[in-house]
Amino acid sequence: MAETLFDAGAIAGALDAMAETMARDARASEPLNIIGIRRGGSAVADELMERLATRGLAAARGDLDISFYRDDLDTIGPNPEVRPSHLPFDVGGRDIWLVDDVLYTGRTVRAALGEIFDYGRPARVRLAVLLDRGGRELPIAADVAGLRHEARPDESLKLVRDGAWRIELRRVRR
Repeated sequence: MAETLFDAGAIAGALDAMAETMARDARASEPLNIIGIRRGGSAVADELMERLATRGLAAARGDLDISFYRDDLDTIGPNPEVRPSHLPFDVGGRDIWLVDDVLYTGRTVRAALGEIFDYGRPARVRLAVLLDRGGRELPIAADVAGLRHEARPDESLKLVRDGAWRIELRRVRR
């Protein structure tokens, strides 16, 4: 059984604060370069793009599918759902905002960095996540985290987008 940990209002406020931080970081001479990690990170990136546009900021937008960069590819089944990555701009020498929904162990971000560097060498990569749940296994930290919740290992946190957004907490067996 799931319980709502953060409702649509909390998420909207977090996204507004994240966009404000990203806007302060923007350079007037070039657009922001935002890459969402499919699936949840892409949805968060879309929301951030809307909020940045209302602030008059231009942004280039891309998506990564990190399926083949995961270190657990052999455990996720014989036919993982893979979509092509889409980076309509050159990452070489640019500042990049990498966006995901939930930061947990750091392995997803590690995989995304591997793929980004296959496209070129950015000047800087910053990480924006909607929710930092703690429990890192790798030395990766978000530059911007909209929400924080120190989850136990037997808890699963998921961004649900069926009309109004919410983050659900579920107990899982380990």
